[in-house]
Amino acid sequence: MRRVVITGVGVISPVGNDVTTFWNSLCAGVCGIGRITRFDPEGMKATLAAQVKNFDPALYGMDTRAVRRMDIFSQYAMAAAQQAVENSGIYGQIEPERLGVYVGSGIGGMTTFLSETDKLREKGPNRISPLFIPMMISNIAAGNIAIRYDAQGPCLPTVTACATSTHAVGEAYRAILHGYADAVIAGGAEATINPLAVGGFSSAQALSTSQDPRRASIPFDRERAGFVMGEGAGILVLEEYEHAVKRGAAVLAEVCGYSNTCDAYHITAPREDAKCAARAIAEAAKEAGITDRDAVYINAHGTGTPLNDKSETVAIKAGLGEKAAYAAMISSTKSMTAHMLGAAGAVEAIVCALALRDGVIPPTIGYEQADPDCDLDYVPNQARQAQATLALSTSLGFGGHNGCLAFRPVKA
Repeated sequence: MRRVVITGVGVISPVGNDVTTFWNSLCAGVCGIGRITRFDPEGMKATLAAQVKNFDPALYGMDTRAVRRMDIFSQYAMAAAQQAVENSGIYGQIEPERLGVYVGSGIGGMTTFLSETDKLREKGPNRISPLFIPMMISNIAAGNIAIRYDAQGPCLPTVTACATSTHAVGEAYRAILHGYADAVIAGGAEATINPLAVGGFSSAQALSTSQDPRRASIPFDRERAGFVMGEGAGILVLEEYEHAVKRGAAVLAEVCGYSNTCDAYHITAPREDAKCAARAIAEAAKEAGITDRDAVYINAHGTGTPLNDKSETVAIKAGLGEKAAYAAMISSTKSMTAHMLGAAGAVEAIVCALALRDGVIPPTIGYEQADPDCDLDYVPNQARQAQATLALSTSLGFGGHNGCLAFRPVKA
């Protein structure tokens, strides 16, 4: 059986636009949430978000012409991809037809959609940009990355709401595992902090209306009342182990399990019994060869909504068994990055790999009030020095889309 490892990672996030800054911020408990500045949120129910700060596309090889031809979500994806590809050293070390791209987005080019809608209303249909469609469609980040790196292998953008990039990474893992590619650039990107998206999620009663950044995204806390919108991108380079070893690549972690299930229940709410999310966790852990001796870290979906966190706690207990669930170290880094939607899963997969590498478990910040329905170890407020031997990352999206990835430290 082929093995799959991570040889490169890249991040654009509300707490840092490179992997080192991002990881140091998480370990220090830095909160990336603040009042929205992208537009005036006055009069809106939700006024907080976790925005990417000080993003400069020129740092990632995008000139003015390229920027004009890419929606901001695609720019974030390209920037994270450049970091990951450079980190891996894969470019030029692989046949183009053996290099794939699996990069998705839950929503796609919403900024472009809104700006071109304004043109339609104000100036008429003949003023709509000829680039409107190729800038807006959610597969275009993958297309742009494939063009830049001459990746002629499988290219499969996923769109599964908040589970998008977990599924992108998982399906990339399977593509390498079964021999369809030797390396895949995988992950997701999102940029939807705008009045329509914030208003839409607010109308769905999904967003926190707190005015306090430290008490807005509070996963597993009894006073949680909704998620906070984030944005950014997370990209990993997955590679077949022997291919990576042969070219002398540094390996961050091994991908060793993945499962994809659906609640088939409700368009936004999770199943009360959480059985399908539990099955995703159980299947990924089983594929990774979990044992009673494992020290398990779980980067939870942990959105801070009342139903999600309660249901996810049930899923972890059912998926691992209560003994293993109570022993596991669990954190939601959305307490710091907020919910990066289609980018969340890939960013949180990177967190798992870094936690395994450094023997550090990032915290769930803002945790003050214990909830009897959420009674596991959520690593509250302070990072913990602990060497996990197995890391799981869960994602639970609108539409009932569940995904779980499993990682281990690499052994020769």
